[in-house]
Amino acid sequence: MNGAAIALILVLVVAMACGLEITWSLALACITAVLLDPKLSFVVVSQRIFANSNSFSMLAIPAFILAGDIMSKGGLSKRLVAFADSLVGWVSGGISLVSIVACTFFAAISGSSVATTAAIGGLMYPEMVKRGYPEDYSAAIQAIGGTLGIVIPPSIVLVIYGNITGTSVGDLLMAGVIPGFICCLFLCVYAFLKAKKYNFPKADGFSFKRFLFSFKDAIWALVMPIIILGGIYAGVFTPTESAVVAVVYGIIVCLFIYKEVTLKSIWNIVNDTAVGTANLMVLVVTAQMFGWLISYYQIPQYVTDFMLSYVSGKYMFWGIIILLLCVCGMFLEVGATNLILAPILAPIAAAFGIDPIHFGLTFVFLLAMGQATPPFGTCMFVACGISKRSVGGVAKQILPFVLVEVGCGILFAFIPALTTFLPNLIS
Repeated sequence: MNGAAIALILVLVVAMACGLEITWSLALACITAVLLDPKLSFVVVSQRIFANSNSFSMLAIPAFILAGDIMSKGGLSKRLVAFADSLVGWVSGGISLVSIVACTFFAAISGSSVATTAAIGGLMYPEMVKRGYPEDYSAAIQAIGGTLGIVIPPSIVLVIYGNITGTSVGDLLMAGVIPGFICCLFLCVYAFLKAKKYNFPKADGFSFKRFLFSFKDAIWALVMPIIILGGIYAGVFTPTESAVVAVVYGIIVCLFIYKEVTLKSIWNIVNDTAVGTANLMVLVVTAQMFGWLISYYQIPQYVTDFMLSYVSGKYMFWGIIILLLCVCGMFLEVGATNLILAPILAPIAAAFGIDPIHFGLTFVFLLAMGQATPPFGTCMFVACGISKRSVGGVAKQILPFVLVEVGCGILFAFIPALTTFLPNLIS
């Protein structure tokens, strides 16, 4: 490995350790490597940025962001909460289960963990406290539920992962369905057991009439993921086109059916999405340049050779990956970890004979878990902001839920069929 390759990694690590934002840390690392390598010039940088940006599938990112923003501000979140309450609110700890289930439903609309925590947490945290739940525990529920936002399709992180690793975006989106709902189930089981132990309050018995009414009211939100995934696998449209379909569908539902947004507010949402997308795309193209340099210097090959020499089999490899991503989740933002590690680890996983869809989905699930882990979990910070509770208090309540997600991550890693069943069934 030459000096430019070593500088590429060292500059990135030092810049991030000094507190420089991930976008500029990646850019500085790339510039340093190009300057030190006599075989490269800055023409390469502009060429790679253009080539990386000139991708049809990248259009799915702003479209999914816009669809999620329209849905979150168009009245869907409160209807999903009402439906979840009618479904599970009557069991022990029902309102905590409602939060988790509502986050799962909203995740299938927004594609963002932070948006899921903000939209559902803003409604559910005050209600949980009102019904007598501990404040720190109520905030922790919102944070852990939000982590499912990048696992259950549509997922912006899965779209980005597919683009930077060359993995099928459509298969990755479909692969997230079963793991997302399995994780939701296990989180609900833990919340139920905790509610039984501490005698948390519950609502009145199940009402079939209320269930039908809330289902009817929420049906427009519930069918959106079915339209997206069904359209992709029926061959009606591509994953990128499905994102545009989601935008049009969201505008029609929120503007003409729920009537909770106006043309003016949609324009404001579009402006906000444009700003957010611009910031994200600068990060993505910079990371793709970093990924190209990693490939150019054959860093994945060096790491693969090392792994094959000292790691005896894919199960030991999975153990290292789970531990690595748990640690990274504590200190790095999910997007940064995805953009830096995915181009390095995906080829290594392939060398161990791991299916790329299986690895990609499990990788993203472990990243999602990191959004709730202290000290830098983004969903945890959002939940603390909503609740005005301290990070320390919320972190103490969230750790058992994180352990549940660690268990789910191990399950998905060692049982590939849980992630590959749907893509293989439909493809």
